[in-house]
Amino acid sequence: MDFTGSSCGGSEHRQIEENKPLLGEMCATGGSKMGAVPCRRSLLHFSGMRYKLLQEGDIQVCAIRHPRTFLSKILTSKFLRRWEPHHLTLADNSLTSATPTGYMENSISYSAIEDVQLLSWENAPKYCLQLTIPGGTVLLQAANSYLRDQWFHSLQWKKKIYKYKKVLSNPNRWEVVLKEIRTLVDMALSSPLQDDSIHQAPLEIISKLLSENINLTTQEHESIIVAIAPLLENNHPPPDLCEFFCKHCRERPRSMVVIEVFTPVVQRILKHNMDFGKCPRLRLFTQEYILALNELNAGMEVVKKFIYSMHGPTANCPHPRVLPNVVAVCLAAIYSCYEEFINSRDNSPSLKEIRNGCQQQCDRKPNIPLRLLHTNPDLVSQEVTSTESRHKSVVVTSNEILVEVERNNTVNQKLKANTGNDSEPNLIDCLLICPACSTISIELSPQADRVLACYVEILKMLSDYDDWRPALAILLQPIPFPKEALAHETFTKELKHVIQRFAEDPRQEVHSCLLSVRAGKDGWFQLYSPGGVACDDDGELFASMVHILMGSCYKTKKFLLSLAENKLGPCMLLALRGNQTMVEILCLMLEYNIIENNDTQLQIISTLESTDVGKRMYEQLCDRQRELKELQRKGGPTRLTLPSKSTDADLARLLSSGSFGNLENLSLAFTNVTSACAEQLIKLPSLKQLNLWSTQFGDAGLRVLSEHLTTLQVLNLCETPVSDAGLLALSSMKSLCNLNMNSTKLSADTYEDLKAKLPNLKEVDVRYTEAW
Repeated sequence: MDFTGSSCGGSEHRQIEENKPLLGEMCATGGSKMGAVPCRRSLLHFSGMRYKLLQEGDIQVCAIRHPRTFLSKILTSKFLRRWEPHHLTLADNSLTSATPTGYMENSISYSAIEDVQLLSWENAPKYCLQLTIPGGTVLLQAANSYLRDQWFHSLQWKKKIYKYKKVLSNPNRWEVVLKEIRTLVDMALSSPLQDDSIHQAPLEIISKLLSENINLTTQEHESIIVAIAPLLENNHPPPDLCEFFCKHCRERPRSMVVIEVFTPVVQRILKHNMDFGKCPRLRLFTQEYILALNELNAGMEVVKKFIYSMHGPTANCPHPRVLPNVVAVCLAAIYSCYEEFINSRDNSPSLKEIRNGCQQQCDRKPNIPLRLLHTNPDLVSQEVTSTESRHKSVVVTSNEILVEVERNNTVNQKLKANTGNDSEPNLIDCLLICPACSTISIELSPQADRVLACYVEILKMLSDYDDWRPALAILLQPIPFPKEALAHETFTKELKHVIQRFAEDPRQEVHSCLLSVRAGKDGWFQLYSPGGVACDDDGELFASMVHILMGSCYKTKKFLLSLAENKLGPCMLLALRGNQTMVEILCLMLEYNIIENNDTQLQIISTLESTDVGKRMYEQLCDRQRELKELQRKGGPTRLTLPSKSTDADLARLLSSGSFGNLENLSLAFTNVTSACAEQLIKLPSLKQLNLWSTQFGDAGLRVLSEHLTTLQVLNLCETPVSDAGLLALSSMKSLCNLNMNSTKLSADTYEDLKAKLPNLKEVDVRYTEAW
């Protein structure tokens, strides 16, 4: 089924190349053979002039009826022919005119066209092609040779596609059908037409054929898949075809077709797909393909090789869509593991009920088809006896899921104060109040366990790639998992590796995603902190998260205040066990006066003095406090200028050597100080003017200054590497009246924001910035 070059005025060359599998090394891991079905096909490619598939266009039309008499022969001669202009449309089943009059009063069905050819005899009309129909001929004359050839190939294509739709709509013998499918694929590959529909139309025909004939053998399945494989090289499969592929992956996961044919298809989907929301079956097909790889003998090793093939051997993945698409597939697969329980949630204890005590049976909603069984009557009767101190449990079962919630009576009494609140409680508080008094365990079916293990392992693989980790952290920051997954100990335990990788990454854009995405929401930091639903250790991960956050730009009063309000107990416990990070946290709380209660302060001091490292750091804190009071008492100079090329160490040494309690004007211009010197600058209580011109003082230092030097009036940041991220923090320094941001990375929006929030600002220099 191809076009011959003789009718087109040129020759078409076909190139044959071998379709090699992209994961050839996986073939040895399959563990089964395909039999007689080949996994490689020769691809036919057209080489030559390319044309866009015509859907409509203007052309001259002349119809000639077959002459029956001498008179009719004279009337149809070329000297007496009449040409009509028409705007023709190439519909799915016929050639029609926008003005159905004259020669085109009736549309011409493709089934009625016996032949389409170019006029090539001597003295033939120029740029003309001939349609042979019963009883005559229709001549179409284009404006030039290119348009003529475009009409010719488009008509040929429409005619043949119409024929294949009819032939394959009523299959009788499947060996004949398979031969027709191969011919159809070869026709699409060898067509000179260049249009998305050229490859999509055959795929849709085959997709419809498969949806209407579901009782095919495995051999027929694989033969059809191999036949259409060349078309899938540069095209996404239609939805019905995705369903067919999913079925094959589930029923024949060890088939070599899965590796050799599906691998390039899935790789193309992950590299180019932009929205799984519009194409959910593409996501489902990718999900089933990965599960099929996991069923091979090598299991997760094969999946790991596939993820590596998607990333590539270089340090940075060249395909930006791969990571979001793989994460989307993982999230959907993990959600599916808990889907039955989620669908049954209408008739099961909600998170609010778990916190406040389950409803009585009479308050339950009517049973739905997919539901949880009723609670055990014995357990319900036990709830009446509130004076007993033993644990009570509510058992909720589904076909494949068992959820057990254990409550201590004293905890229930403590929570009664919140029963009047109709709003949904905080996620973490709702799932788990304290590990000692509340546990939630979810048991999945063996199949769901395998799916969960596979896709959590893929998330762990993704977190091991340095270039993918920042984007992965951003995608997971909102905690895009169902509540049932967060209540599942197996899931949170396996996901801990991913959170640990975030906590170990020194890049701020990674470890900052441990915190909540916005105020009032819980983040991974809360989930894996002591008392959180996912915490299964003694606080080691919590300590590492605090350490990395404190080591970057989170050494602020706001962060310390949140720890003091929510995690002071765990911090003190870890400090008591000698954790240096927690000892430093407690010392900073004392130094910045975070803790107002005297009893709590004394308890923190006792905790610090109970360990050697705590005692040493507390003594250093006391020394600093005494030195600060001495500086304030003695006074000192009011103006100070450091020599050029001075460093952070030089500044620290200078400020520790004398009394600078009265220092109001400090110039560090053209020195080598960095953001680290902010720790020394905040010890100058009387500082009003600070010159940082042409230093390496950056955003992190500005954040520290903005929290402590609230009385600063003049600040020179000319030619420093500060950006919007740090400059926005200056909005809290209400006393600023003179600000120099010349030659910085200031944006116009940030400048407008600062002007609105700094009422005393009178003099501003923004030359050589975006706001200039």
